[in-house]
Amino acid sequence: MVGCAPGHTPLPSTIKITTLGCSSFCDLQLYRSIIGSLQYLTIITSEICYSVNKLSQFIQAPLESHWKLVKRVLRYLSGTSSYGLHLKRETSLGITAYSDSDWARDPDDRKSTNGYCIFLGTNLISWTSKKQTVVARSSTEAEYRSMAEAVAELTWIKTMMRELLHPLPEAPML
Repeated sequence: MVGCAPGHTPLPSTIKITTLGCSSFCDLQLYRSIIGSLQYLTIITSEICYSVNKLSQFIQAPLESHWKLVKRVLRYLSGTSSYGLHLKRETSLGITAYSDSDWARDPDDRKSTNGYCIFLGTNLISWTSKKQTVVARSSTEAEYRSMAEAVAELTWIKTMMRELLHPLPEAPML
């Protein structure tokens, strides 16, 4: 993908990735290898977390359409290679968390995808995007499940800070 045109977003916001459609992608080894590398990159590149989560769901039988989307993520990364995870020294150590869910957006099994990001001051310290294990019956249920994931991570961070002898000055905000 040397010399490719950089992309502005990892995936289009309106796309619904499905198992139905065009022909199978012939090089399973390549698809799996790149998805594995992208999963590793999500450790420091939070903005591709959702895209990689979605594309990794087709690792057993990827289609040509999935491969085109993987190449789109790679083009996005080529245009953002100078981006990084920057941590600033903060005087305020308040924790703020944001969570969201896309209710029943998966066209194949109607499961929702959770996501959250947690900030310590202005520094992003934890994030995730993953598919829910059950089908939510309402958007409210999907959102509550997403919040529960974020609260579990907040609890772990709060406990870790206490063990590091640096308790948080105030309750985390979700």
